[in-house]
Amino acid sequence: MALNRQDVPESRKWRLEDIFPSLDAWEETYAKLEGMLDFSQYEGKLGDSDSLLACLEGLNAVAMDLNHLAVYAHTRSDEDTRNSEASALMMRVSMLGMKLSEASAFVTPELTSLPAETLQAFIADPKFADYDYTLRCILKEKPHVLSKETEEVLASGGRVFEGYQQVFTMLDNADFPAPTIKVDGEKVQLTHGLYGVLLHSPDRKVRKAAFQAYYKTYIGLINTITATYAGNVDKDVFIARTRKYDSCLDMALQGEDVDAKVYKNLLKSVKKGLPLLHRYYRDRKKMLGYKSMHMYDVYASPIEDAEMKLDYEDAFKLVKEGLAPLGETYQNLLQEAHDNGWIDVEETEGKRNGAYSIGVYGLPHPYVLLNYQPTTGDIFTIAHELGHAMHTYFSCKHQPQEKADYKIFVAEVASTVNEVLLIRHLLKNTDDVNLKRYLLSYYMDTIKGTFFRQTQFAEFEYIAHDMAEKGQPLTKDALCEVYLDLNKKYYGRSVVSDPEIAYEWARIPHFYRSFYVYKYATGIVSAVSIAERILSEGEPAVRDYFNFLSSGGSDSPVELLKLAGVDLTRMDAFNACIESFKAALLEFETLGE
Repeated sequence: MALNRQDVPESRKWRLEDIFPSLDAWEETYAKLEGMLDFSQYEGKLGDSDSLLACLEGLNAVAMDLNHLAVYAHTRSDEDTRNSEASALMMRVSMLGMKLSEASAFVTPELTSLPAETLQAFIADPKFADYDYTLRCILKEKPHVLSKETEEVLASGGRVFEGYQQVFTMLDNADFPAPTIKVDGEKVQLTHGLYGVLLHSPDRKVRKAAFQAYYKTYIGLINTITATYAGNVDKDVFIARTRKYDSCLDMALQGEDVDAKVYKNLLKSVKKGLPLLHRYYRDRKKMLGYKSMHMYDVYASPIEDAEMKLDYEDAFKLVKEGLAPLGETYQNLLQEAHDNGWIDVEETEGKRNGAYSIGVYGLPHPYVLLNYQPTTGDIFTIAHELGHAMHTYFSCKHQPQEKADYKIFVAEVASTVNEVLLIRHLLKNTDDVNLKRYLLSYYMDTIKGTFFRQTQFAEFEYIAHDMAEKGQPLTKDALCEVYLDLNKKYYGRSVVSDPEIAYEWARIPHFYRSFYVYKYATGIVSAVSIAERILSEGEPAVRDYFNFLSSGGSDSPVELLKLAGVDLTRMDAFNACIESFKAALLEFETLGE
């Protein structure tokens, strides 16, 4: 049972007073910002360097305070999602953010209307050093930015464009008709969370019942979900064509300044690695003793339970030990996070579930939300979320505000580096064969779920967008056929692709953030390569990694990863990830002999 928040020691709560000492202080900042949203005095004058600099600095000042308001409201709400006062704060911040977007809508169109020579002069001017990458991106996007009037229309349509995601979210959560099945003779309602738990059940009948009931619900909603997803894809096609991109994928990649070679290398490497993935499933099938392994069997563990059940303090100590290769500075910051109000540890009544890290420029430190339970997964969650927090900490410390925020493309790198280092530490320091096999299985499952599975998703959305761009209708039958074919390709002959799995695309919320999922795959590719280099080379690799952590969003994310020795325009890092999976598989098989 969840604790009451007042029963949690202060040492296990985050300290939001470091953002605002009181709600009155929050209100003062809010009131101040309401009077700072008029930037019309700069409109039509951005070709003058002094006016442009004043405008950019003014926008940054407002954005920093606005982000502080947002983080405070967000974290207060997540402490207790039943708190309507905190929810109201979030809505007010959202409205203020929309006003800022509208007030600054003229900036990008006006800058892109300037001659390329003028923009290049600004980029070369030392007084724009904080903004040179932003201006380089604007110069690069110049062919795709429209007139002021058209940009204002597109900006005002933001909520309409987000409507497809909102419809799916409501359908998949608030209005989801969760089915009922029997587990150990008791009727249970099959929520999304419970479904994930039951797929890991040692009872095959329970897994099958959960799988069939869960997908039967989506099949019953398939017409509505198809219309929603097809509308979302059509929206992407509309925006890409309006902005004169070659394709929706081209728009997504250019939007994050990512070389198309990266996407192509990912697909090429996964194709190369599929025989290993198929072998992984053959091994699991053999260990489970099944004549045929179905989709509801792929999460069943063939390894005897080796759960590490540590209390939070012991778990945190273990994480620190695992991250020791990152050096004394990193160790001290981990302890700082533990001791000084960075982390909200305990599950409490009304608290948002899951885990995350959040932080923005100008805060004393980032924040980490946990709902810690004594499980292996939650130990790794500590390492994961602190990886995010440290990335934010170093970027904010070493970059100006305009360059501190790193792109989503690299957002999962630091978190996954921590997980890989921790698992390497655990494998090195145990002689327990069963625990080793459990950890190797955990590691392979991580690569399977992030490198292979997310690329399967990425292929699906690429095909769906390509169909729409060619004028082919996105019917439920067409989408299900595409997905089923991909499923067979990825899982191989050792796994039966049950008819229900053709509908899996209909339950993936990330498909409403188009061309997002592939970044999980490139993230783990980068992280594995960085972690392996740290363990093999030591201090030089750590120094390079810290340069990456400190780089924020100061350049293209692909270029920034090169600081840590990862070049995703080449195949080396992708091959290293596959080799790491292969090595774990070989050791796993050897230990089982």
